[in-house]
Amino acid sequence: MAGALILVVFSGLPGTGKTTISRGVAARPGVAHLRIDAGIARPGAAGYAVAQALVAENLRLRRAVVADCVNPVAASRLAWREAAHRAEMPLLDVEVTCCDLVEHRRRAESRVADLPGHVLPGWEAVRRHGYEAWDGERLVLDTARLDIAAAVERAASEAVRRGALPPGSPPA
Repeated sequence: MAGALILVVFSGLPGTGKTTISRGVAARPGVAHLRIDAGIARPGAAGYAVAQALVAENLRLRRAVVADCVNPVAASRLAWREAAHRAEMPLLDVEVTCCDLVEHRRRAESRVADLPGHVLPGWEAVRRHGYEAWDGERLVLDTARLDIAAAVERAASEAVRRGALPPGSPPA
């Protein structure tokens, strides 16, 4: 893989499109996609610690890593920055939002679980979900203003620019 390995972390509330976009970005040879909030680890501090250990192992194996998680609080975002620092690699934070609440609700209510046993939160749970404002640098993708293909392209271009992913189109 050309370029330095870096960690790409997608964050955002359920139903914004982060899993779809992060999968699109990770659809390249040698790139691991870790979906933290659904199946890899239980959400929360312990779950994020397990996920960060999986990230470190994938980087050791020379795989670029795209992490997909709600990442709702400053403490979890700081933990990702610290994990990247310990591994001596840069971090690309990507926050996925949907500023159109009607569209966000439609998405949240129409999603179908794609993992066995994964229970998706309904709209009321999404609305009540704590999500602290960001205080650090990040790429913001508003899926009410960008279609999925454009969001994937923007995130992938930034990751390639920073050396996080190999250049070229993802496989079909």
